Amino acid sequence: MSYMYIESFHKGICNVRGGQGMGKKTKIALAIAAASAAVWAGTKAVAKPQKRENKAVLSFMRPIVLARHGGGHLAPEHSMLAFEKAVAHDADGFKVDVRLTKDEEIVLFHDASVERLTGATGYVKDLTLAELRELNIGENFECLEGNRPYKGANVQVVTLRELLEAFPDKIIYIDIKDDPDTYEGSLMPSKLWRLIEELQATNRIIVSSSYSEQTDRFNLYAQNDVALGAGDSDITKAYTSFTSQFGHLFNPKADVFQVPVKANMMNFDSPKFIKFLSDLNCHVLYTEVNDLVTMSRLVRSGAKGIITDRPDIAETLLKKYANV
Repeated sequence: MSYMYIESFHKGICNVRGGQGMGKKTKIALAIAAASAAVWAGTKAVAKPQKRENKAVLSFMRPIVLARHGGGHLAPEHSMLAFEKAVAHDADGFKVDVRLTKDEEIVLFHDASVERLTGATGYVKDLTLAELRELNIGENFECLEGNRPYKGANVQVVTLRELLEAFPDKIIYIDIKDDPDTYEGSLMPSKLWRLIEELQATNRIIVSSSYSEQTDRFNLYAQNDVALGAGDSDITKAYTSFTSQFGHLFNPKADVFQVPVKANMMNFDSPKFIKFLSDLNCHVLYTEVNDLVTMSRLVRSGAKGIITDRPDIAETLLKKYANV
């Protein structure tokens, strides 16, 4: 802190000490307020928040729609059936989760365990790709009518390579699920980068993880050539900075903030929060939004996109902004 701000702080303390008729607690409170004001003024004068550089994948001119897990309310999540249905509803791309198999293949899978989707037991990390493909990921899928149309079928797990090759013109938002402290988690960032680089897909990919460490590791390889999504700690830091008087000190490490409407007493749908991040060239995408009213409200507030399980509903939103 420069001399002038230390001097301001000192004068504030001295003025309080010289106050007449004040109790000790009042004097202390005023001293803290004076110190805070001096620090705030100092940082406001010298802070220069760094905007994120532009990324090709984020150059869209209208709000985008990404089908979460391909649109898991319309077809088995992360299945080719789901991705194809999402494309039929004009989704701009997909938000997918990735895990590493026992034979180090990158597959699209949300849970660590296969039980919820397949009814079988075991973990993705302990099974080879061939073993996973013996399981039906549509076994427990329940459609909107309450039926199980894929029970006993052969809906197979999809690899990230297959997805990227099948839909070369779609945006893919990739969420690394493997914990960085595990064997598979330690391998994932480098393997993911090599695949993206091999398929020359850097301009249509966003990579994130709830573990900010995973995103940092990935970027050691990518060197900012790929757009990055915010991890849990990044999102909390952004919101805390926004609600404090020190938002001008916030320097984002991510290009995209994928957030719910609300979580843990934090209201992420505030237009001012969206603007706070937009001013830093950060894009806000809202996840698990499955009704048209909320989709429309968020877009009007400045959201750059919607991540939804219902691309059929979001299609109406896309049509509204088709000529933008």
